[in-house]
Amino acid sequence: MLLKGAINAEKLIEMIDQCYDEIFIWDKNGKIVYVNDACYRHYGIRPEKFLGKTLQECTINEKLWSPSCVTLTFDGKRPMIQKQKTFLGIDIVTISVPIMDEHGEVEYVLQSVRDSDDSLYKVLASQVLEDEQAHGHESKIIYQSKVMEETLHTADKIAKTKAPVLILGETGTGKSLLAKYIYENSTRAHKPFVCVNIASLSPTIIESELFGYQSGAFTGAQKGGKKGLFEAANGGTLFLDEIGELPYDLQAKFLHALQEEVIMPVGSQTPIKLDVRIICATNCDLRKMVEAGKFREDLYHRINVFDIMMPPLRKRQEDIEPLAVSFLNIFNQKYERNIQISERVMELFQRYPWKGNIRELSNVIERGVLTAEKQTLEITNLPESFFHVANEKGTGCAVLAQKMSLDEAVEEYEKKIVTEAFAHCKSSRKMAECLQISQTKANRLIQKYITKTEK
Repeated sequence: MLLKGAINAEKLIEMIDQCYDEIFIWDKNGKIVYVNDACYRHYGIRPEKFLGKTLQECTINEKLWSPSCVTLTFDGKRPMIQKQKTFLGIDIVTISVPIMDEHGEVEYVLQSVRDSDDSLYKVLASQVLEDEQAHGHESKIIYQSKVMEETLHTADKIAKTKAPVLILGETGTGKSLLAKYIYENSTRAHKPFVCVNIASLSPTIIESELFGYQSGAFTGAQKGGKKGLFEAANGGTLFLDEIGELPYDLQAKFLHALQEEVIMPVGSQTPIKLDVRIICATNCDLRKMVEAGKFREDLYHRINVFDIMMPPLRKRQEDIEPLAVSFLNIFNQKYERNIQISERVMELFQRYPWKGNIRELSNVIERGVLTAEKQTLEITNLPESFFHVANEKGTGCAVLAQKMSLDEAVEEYEKKIVTEAFAHCKSSRKMAECLQISQTKANRLIQKYITKTEK
């Protein structure tokens, strides 16, 4: 019970906004009418972007969490508790409480969401929904962009076949994760998944690692021989990363294994029949390697029955923020910290070219969590190379060479972005949409960098 006159509604909302637990309020039309700041920790989405969203948009279109208990709370008119997983891979527990009107109908559903707590879950087990089936594999790849949705749609179709797959993409884009996704959504999901990075193997042992060997096949061979990776993956899937590093003199034997579905261990005269699905990945241009005589053309066509491109991070900008928040949660837990990312840093993330892609983003977040002196990852926690790369790409100003302080350099960089955006958009509303900021902030930046200068 709140003491009358002790606090006004505005102050109450401000305090709830600071609550560590996530709070959602749904109206009777199934739309979100309130959510506090804690939602950012679980979804990498700021509260204002949630307002007005429907349950279908959140759980079916965007797949932000699964499963849902909102509809059952409305229909059952009783509290519910449900274990869920967000699309960032975070385990949460949601308690849904119906708020009744004067006619005994559910007018709102109030949800309290917190990080998974098994002890709480067991205490309230009598209210648990029965839908406890395993969540889909899709939540393992974090995305909101259309290009990644299309990439995974293609992967879903490819996954159901036995045909070889070639995954292409720059370093750090997540090719191995996509290979695992294809495997998990295939008919071989409960069979072996064997992964090997060809570049990590010494050229002298690649053949014996892939095909195995018999006892006494060569000096130093272990007694009884050794099963190769092909045989270890029998019935399942063999993923070969950096296939472009496979030595040319072994490519013919590799091709024979794919075509005939048999291998010959080193030192053996007896072929072994296998049933293995092959997935390869590379950041090389294999067609140019074929032209240069470094990769067999027949092998290239054999492994490239289906090819799928893993897009670079700069072409899936909608995914930068949720990925950053996902890494933030991981490293906060790893280093026992509670760091948040400032809006200023997130705005820079959206404009950075990310040559190292997702791997580079992970490294930047980890460094920031370790170096942040307060509770927020700020510009000063970013590596110097972060600004050098921006200059090389022409997306920043040549400020480092002018011996400016970091704050002066960042302000100059921000001014350039705002000036160019306003010149292109012509209005604060359109500029806010373009830069993915509020119109209030857009007006403030225009006042700071454009109006003030004109005066």
